[in-house]
Amino acid sequence: MTNKRTEMKKYVGTWKITEMDQWDMDYIDMESPGCVVIDKNGQGKIHFGAVEVGIDCRLEPSAGGVRLGFSFEGNDEGDPVGGRGWAFVDGEEMTGHIFFHLGDDSGFRAKRHLY
Repeated sequence: MTNKRTEMKKYVGTWKITEMDQWDMDYIDMESPGCVVIDKNGQGKIHFGAVEVGIDCRLEPSAGGVRLGFSFEGNDEGDPVGGRGWAFVDGEEMTGHIFFHLGDDSGFRAKRHLY
């Protein structure tokens, strides 16, 4: 059995979004650099373009092992949005997908941002 605390640690940090299936980098970094931020308690945020959402994360089983599942709420250009998503981490790269409730969805890639 995987130790949840150890598994969660690999997701904690700030991740710079480097690619999305549905939006280009001009949009992703429109207001500020697109990012995924996750703290040790599994809370955080996703920001890209005019989207700013808070996320609530949980480890969940998947075909590839364990992945990070999350739900989110926030706004897009001031309009309320919500949805779900998932992510895998391999080394310093995060790969995932975000699904807006009754709206768009997109795969994404991000790299760990080191200060």
